[in-house]
Amino acid sequence: MSTIHVDVVSAEQSIFSGEAKFVALPGEAGELGIKPRHTPLITRIKAGSVRIEKADGGEEFVFVAGGILEVQPNCVTVLSDTAIRGGDLDEQKANEAKAAAAEALKNAKNDIDLAKAQSELAVLAAQVAALRKYRQKK
Repeated sequence: MSTIHVDVVSAEQSIFSGEAKFVALPGEAGELGIKPRHTPLITRIKAGSVRIEKADGGEEFVFVAGGILEVQPNCVTVLSDTAIRGGDLDEQKANEAKAAAAEALKNAKNDIDLAKAQSELAVLAAQVAALRKYRQKK
């Protein structure tokens, strides 16, 4: 069985490191699927869930708030400022933060505040969607 080494790293820590049969994640232009011996690639990724089909048959879900993906034939590296294991996602906190971001969007006083609030709201919406996806798989 052919596998590919996967590393998912946040600014604070290594979130996942191990062998996988397949990795799916949100690229800027759409969903990306990576298998062993994939063509080398470097691209930006959007906020969303990274699904890793591990070599042992299990699955790992990680939420990333965007970042960079590097693919080599035998290695996948996901770099993100924020990455959270699926099991560590807290729906109540995410929904509260999403509501606060929506309120900040309504109260934006200039273009910079508006762009910041829109970006934060998009990331939090993706986090809630990733959490729901993770729970459906469980």
